[in-house]
Amino acid sequence: MRTLRWTFAVYLAAVLVVTCWPSPESTAAPGWALAVVDAFRAVGLPMTVVFLEAASNVVMFLPFGVLGLLVLTGTGARGDLAAGLTRGLWRRAGLVVLTGFVLSLAIELTQMLIPGRYSTVQDVVLNTTGAALGAALTVGFFAVRRARPAPSAT
Repeated sequence: MRTLRWTFAVYLAAVLVVTCWPSPESTAAPGWALAVVDAFRAVGLPMTVVFLEAASNVVMFLPFGVLGLLVLTGTGARGDLAAGLTRGLWRRAGLVVLTGFVLSLAIELTQMLIPGRYSTVQDVVLNTTGAALGAALTVGFFAVRRARPAPSAT
């Protein structure tokens, strides 16, 4: 459980660095984003910088939903994951999503004070969506694990 909490703390620190680091006053897409778009287009997949940015906001908060729910339920790598379903897992998932929303809102409000950063309501919605997807995937994992028959000892 300690490793899980540390992993979550490191993840949160990384999110804060990525989202709150001052950036140059420029509206041009960063070089890495253009390279990713070009790579997708090179293999025949349509991609735009706008879509990449939106998808990045969702993906950035997926771990929030997963790790937040695991920390909240107290289930570590060796814990009884299926037991989480009997302890109000959906209510806890909702709490994780709400917390993801509050964190995203706080980040966006903070970005209003940081040079070169632009806050948008879209980012809050997409980050919250990522947290919700992460929590839902975790609940789904718990459900599958619980539904799976126990291995027979032979």
